[in-house]
Amino acid sequence: MLDQTTTTAFPRLNRAYNTVFRPGRLSLGLVVPLETYADSAVPNMACHIERAQLADALGFSALWLRDVPFNVPSFGDAGQVFDPFVYLGALAIATRDIALGVASIVLPLRHPAHVAKAAASADVLSGGRLLLGVASGDRPEEYPALNKSFPDRGMRFRDSVDYIRAMAESYPRRDTDHGTLSGGIDMLPKPAGRQLPLLITGGSQQSPDWVARNGDGWMTYPRDPVAQGRVVAEYRQRIAAAGLPDRPVMQSLYVDLVADAGAPPSPIHLGFRSGTGYLRQYLSEVQSLGINHVALNLRFNGADVEDTMQTLAQEVLPAFADAEPGSPGTPY
Repeated sequence: MLDQTTTTAFPRLNRAYNTVFRPGRLSLGLVVPLETYADSAVPNMACHIERAQLADALGFSALWLRDVPFNVPSFGDAGQVFDPFVYLGALAIATRDIALGVASIVLPLRHPAHVAKAAASADVLSGGRLLLGVASGDRPEEYPALNKSFPDRGMRFRDSVDYIRAMAESYPRRDTDHGTLSGGIDMLPKPAGRQLPLLITGGSQQSPDWVARNGDGWMTYPRDPVAQGRVVAEYRQRIAAAGLPDRPVMQSLYVDLVADAGAPPSPIHLGFRSGTGYLRQYLSEVQSLGINHVALNLRFNGADVEDTMQTLAQEVLPAFADAEPGSPGTPY
């Protein structure tokens, strides 16, 4: 097995980025909505604030929202229903320490000025707890509804990233396809840290070199260990070749946690059903491959959600805790 745990330091960007992502370590987050809705595309969002507060209290490192503008039947998942930026504002007030991530904002469907303004606002209001995943989008049905072209979304994605980066500067100057920034106007607020942490999702219609050079981290999906180790190593090799400091890698994982801690795994969509023993083993393995964060999705979980969160906190989180400085309350 390729061991990717020994790495150089990551950049320091904001409170969330600095605590969720640490070289050689694995942290665990949860994908919102925190409920089971295997038989429907639309969750009921029952107790959603209370469950977010429970995740915060139990010590999970991040909550992850999604950007699903339209309920597309072929996609089969309406996400957390609420607009992610509005929801981030609510969660910023309702929680204290947990990082608030979006996986991911579909940049070609939004003007980057609006994304930059909303994201910086959420970052400041939460005390630097925002992690901004960005993507090019994978649901063609949404684009005509917004009078956007699907085939050229990769070009608009690149331009949006450049525009959002510029918004962290004072009175920025840029000439982009989304508009001209003359240097005579500014956007407020500025991010809580040096810049918004932008995590590129998958390929986002870009070359692997572009992804490595332009993101503050990379979001990917579960793969078999050999393939996952290879793609993580290749990502970091591209970063090193560009002369840049190392960056984190995170992945998603659907889990259905059963009562028998020793239960072996059986496959489900982008994940598995198992007991806590195998889940700990799996997470230790992906940590050794260089994954720094796993976002657990409970959509297909059969047990009570609060009970599952408690079990994860008691039987899984401690295996990946350490005594290093950098608690969630540490300033950026």
